[in-house]
Amino acid sequence: MTSTQPPSSPTFSAAKYIKEIGRGVNGARALPREDAQALFDAMLAGQVSDLELGAVLMAYRIKGEAPHELAGMLEAAHGHCLPLDAPADRTVVVMPSYNGARKQPNLVPLLAHLLARDGVPVLVHGTREFQGRVTSIALFKALGTPLCETTRDAQDRLRLPAAGGNGLGPLAVLPIDVLSPALAQLLDKRAIIGLRNSSHTIVKMLQPVGAHTPAEALRLYSYTHPEYRETLTDYFSHEPANVLLARGTEGEVVADARRSGRIDWMHDGHQRTLVDPVGGSIGDVPELPVGTDVDATAAWIRKVLDGAEPVPAPIAAQADAIRACLNLGTRVTWADPV
Repeated sequence: MTSTQPPSSPTFSAAKYIKEIGRGVNGARALPREDAQALFDAMLAGQVSDLELGAVLMAYRIKGEAPHELAGMLEAAHGHCLPLDAPADRTVVVMPSYNGARKQPNLVPLLAHLLARDGVPVLVHGTREFQGRVTSIALFKALGTPLCETTRDAQDRLRLPAAGGNGLGPLAVLPIDVLSPALAQLLDKRAIIGLRNSSHTIVKMLQPVGAHTPAEALRLYSYTHPEYRETLTDYFSHEPANVLLARGTEGEVVADARRSGRIDWMHDGHQRTLVDPVGGSIGDVPELPVGTDVDATAAWIRKVLDGAEPVPAPIAAQADAIRACLNLGTRVTWADPV
């Protein structure tokens, strides 16, 4: 595994890569997959000077990443994640959480707890703080859900049995600065340059469990704009995948509690729609907490988990789709159409 500790001084020249990706919207060219992997690996290792790093981040912000560049970057990123062994007998559900709530309550912790209490191992990885937004980690803390401060702690929690009484079940909440200090450093560049960069896309695509194979983890991935779904469908159709793709809520992977949405299962070149949208808002819209207040949202989530409030239908359907996908995955090989 590549070291997550940056060297004392930059040792990687990025000029030849910047020359290709930094020619603007019309003139920029995508790097070969191997070059994108080498460049991103050097960025994560701290081997690129600040001047060149800023140029690379801005170039990709303008050009965008081609699917094969994303694949190379993701492979590099996996090399900078600390080891996290997979449970021997169960597939882990991986839930990235990096957007936070802006207007609606953040219900990522609700979905995670619903699954974990039934014995589904869930790994939530994300950022601790996001200025102006309510992160999932802030809500987990309000709920009393412990954070994992090592990957060993996370893998131990993923091996726990289904929850009994008020137990947590196999739920691991892992901050990105613990899972990958190198990726956390790139994510933090947003505060300096004021814009997202490639690491914000890559971190949501991570499969950090075990050897990073489709059989070890089911990744949840969300999109905001419908046209981006087609891009993601194309990407996951050409890469080893075990992914549930849905619209989500404000960039988070949990279904919008107010309306039905499509959920597709992508696995090694095949696609199956597990949830068909009924169109528009659902008939029985739940009484959600107003705004994004941490304490109010946590209190409402507790009521749902205790049975005092019903699980919103779209989130219940999403949880059912995840369980069905895990069951289906045990009965097919990764090369079989379904």
